Amino acid sequence: MEEIQSQSDNYRSSSSSASSPASRVPSSNFFYLRKPGSLRQPISFEDSPEWEDTEIDVRLEEAGDSINIATPASPSLSKLNSGSLPSPPLPEGAIFARKIAGASIVWKDLTVTIKGKRKYSDKVVKSSNGYALPGTMTVIMGPAKSGKSTLLRAIAGRLHSSAKMYGEVFVNGTKLHLPYGSYGFVERETTLIGSLTVREFLYYSALLQLPGFFFQKKSVVEDAIHAMSLGDYADKLIGGHCYMKGLPSGERRRVSIARELVMRPHILFIDEPLYHLDSVSQLAWVVEYSELCLRNNLADLKGEDFPHLQKERRDTKQDSSVSALLMMVTLKKLASTGCTLIFTINQSSTEVFGLFDRICLLSNGNTLFFGETLACLQHFSNAGFPCPIMQSPSDHFLRAINTDFDRIIAMCKNWQDDHGDFSSVNMDTAVAIRTLEATYKSSVDAAAVETMIMKLTEKEGPLLKSKGKASSGTRIAVLTWRSLLIMSREWKYFWLRLVLCMLFTLCVGTVFSGLGHSLSSVVTRVAAIFVFVSFTSLLSIAGVPAHLKEIKIHACEESNQHSGALVFLLGQLLASIPFLFLISVSSSLIFYFLVGLRDEFSLLMYFVLNFFTCLLVNEGLTLAVTSIWQDTFWSILTLVCIHVLMMLSAGYFRLRNALPGPVWTYPVSYIAFHTYAIQGLLENEYIGTSFAVGQVRSISGYQALRSAYDISPNSNSKWGNLLVLFLMAVGYRILVSVLLRFRGRKYAFTCRFFQCSDNTTNDAR
Repeated sequence: MEEIQSQSDNYRSSSSSASSPASRVPSSNFFYLRKPGSLRQPISFEDSPEWEDTEIDVRLEEAGDSINIATPASPSLSKLNSGSLPSPPLPEGAIFARKIAGASIVWKDLTVTIKGKRKYSDKVVKSSNGYALPGTMTVIMGPAKSGKSTLLRAIAGRLHSSAKMYGEVFVNGTKLHLPYGSYGFVERETTLIGSLTVREFLYYSALLQLPGFFFQKKSVVEDAIHAMSLGDYADKLIGGHCYMKGLPSGERRRVSIARELVMRPHILFIDEPLYHLDSVSQLAWVVEYSELCLRNNLADLKGEDFPHLQKERRDTKQDSSVSALLMMVTLKKLASTGCTLIFTINQSSTEVFGLFDRICLLSNGNTLFFGETLACLQHFSNAGFPCPIMQSPSDHFLRAINTDFDRIIAMCKNWQDDHGDFSSVNMDTAVAIRTLEATYKSSVDAAAVETMIMKLTEKEGPLLKSKGKASSGTRIAVLTWRSLLIMSREWKYFWLRLVLCMLFTLCVGTVFSGLGHSLSSVVTRVAAIFVFVSFTSLLSIAGVPAHLKEIKIHACEESNQHSGALVFLLGQLLASIPFLFLISVSSSLIFYFLVGLRDEFSLLMYFVLNFFTCLLVNEGLTLAVTSIWQDTFWSILTLVCIHVLMMLSAGYFRLRNALPGPVWTYPVSYIAFHTYAIQGLLENEYIGTSFAVGQVRSISGYQALRSAYDISPNSNSKWGNLLVLFLMAVGYRILVSVLLRFRGRKYAFTCRFFQCSDNTTNDAR
């Protein structure tokens, strides 16, 4: 305690002269502390409603099923406003369109462990206590890797399989898992469909989530658009196109939240709603700027020396601050309708901070404070770390408990900027964290939280019921139609592949044109068919980015139970059939007539069907490899290697019966779809034909092919090869279904082994 006290005194000596409440002249511009006379009063929870004490005026509208509730201004919000925080006041007796009622949620002694996640301890969250009430915004704040996202997932019941949770979570005073439709969860990284407009994206999301008829979903979508203030962007493409930019980061984040609002949830969890919008980007700029100074040994480097950094900082600061404030005002409006909002945040501006109702401050898994926002400022002041004048409270909190600042100060200890010396800040972050934690555990605020938790859990409120889901048939139809629309608009996914296949087939056809039907043309025609099948299949690798995007969209929807692996595969298969059939018809016609194959309609139809089935198999293989890696580079590299191995063992370079047995014949040549596709096409062309040798002797097409390719003399064997291709297409889809079901474990192993993604390093943020 002596060490803690000495460190606190050192920090107070450097900042309290300008920021201590005792020595500061009262000013109307300073609104971080409570009014005089209430500095040491504990936080009151008298305004927290009991179930039978909630007074609301309910009126049903005749025009629909919405419920209008006259909700008085929140007493806690009134306290915030009375303390001069810049929180927008709510008028007395204001009428809010409130579709559903919120729910209270309490977490008690919540501890989460993830093996190997921390260097010294596996506990990511340690004995956290807190609660969230309807119509309020509860924020979990802390530096990076402090356990914010893990705590949010633990409360929502969405922890990964590698994590274990200890403690209790109560919803309306009852221990239960949140049922489907009663809550919404917005991930930090969400995948949106850029080729759809905002209204289309939300409409398809509503069709996947909600039961009922299609026309009933339009009002829900319009409500979500209105709730997130997306009316000006409703008919704009999310990703834009070559002549129009896509939505900004702030609006994309709103769309992600609006997708969860179509279910009209009681509780909404958001993992960093200000992701890419908050002032953390400014810290990244400072780090980069400092590293440039040290690298160039410049003592007085100016911003104009690096104009690209200066412009990036200025643009980021202006756009992110405005977008962040608009986002939080929108969420505040959403909370005023009765929804319970719980979200994480790294840092916020002063205006954004004034919108919060309660704050849970974490550092390295430890709860440093839970309570109202004004009380958190008083808590820091009582611990010896008062907030300086004209500094954002969240900036002050992050400065006190974020060890990254110690790293920056160590880097810049010999460098002075325009405002002073960085090395003059003499606070040990570890000591500050221990001081704040010890002060909170012994404070009246912690006791008041315990009292409120007992009050909320001693009585059971109304149970949250699961909302109905859309049927599997409806989801398959919706995914099929949505995929068709996406493919028609994604020129890289289909149109570019179609053009490439037609150009390549035109090149191959012109190279092998004019072969005739003599015996000498057999070997050359075999080469033409091999090149056509092998390289057109190889061109399908161009669809890997599109498949990867589809898998990410499916993963996002599956995490919220909007879709399933089987539903996704069936929808994707049905949507891809028309496009693959168009590719097969166009390419087959060009190749068939340029090379001069037999002029019979039935043979042409078999050629098209064989090539179409070959493309189906190849699509399944591409999906399987992409599902395993979930990375563009490794997926393309793996597919190229697989195609090369299959081409080598397809029987063209060396007959199958002459290949080495252990590896190339068994199993490579038998799992290569090139083998069955080429063999079927050659049997279709040469079985039943004959070639004259001299004037009195002729040989069959089978005999003519024996030295060039290994085929069967049976006239029906080509249908057997087609059946094998069809079974391989089905088998690859089944494999993809299995991979998607175990996607999390396999992807985590892949990321740890190859370090191709940083998703797992952010799990505990």
